[in-house]
Amino acid sequence: MDDDQRKLNLQVDTEHLAGAYANFANVSFTDYEFTLTFARIDHSVEEGEIPGVVVARVNMSQQFAGELLVALQEAHSKYTTVKGIQDLPETDDH
Repeated sequence: MDDDQRKLNLQVDTEHLAGAYANFANVSFTDYEFTLTFARIDHSVEEGEIPGVVVARVNMSQQFAGELLVALQEAHSKYTTVKGIQDLPETDDH
């Protein structure tokens, strides 16, 4: 069976089914890997330090980081195309 016919079978533990909400991300890197840190922060604080909590941290190789970047760009492009079509004004062609 070649790679085009293989299917991915991912198992998700019940505690991960809901996912984690993040409204902030930080990207750092070393010579060996990229690290994405996702956090939920409180934007309503107007003075002082902004409170937040890290909800996930993912370390990955440089190769995977590049593949993830391409996948995100493709997904964002599809999203903006669909959203743009949905936001088009209706016309009366009758």
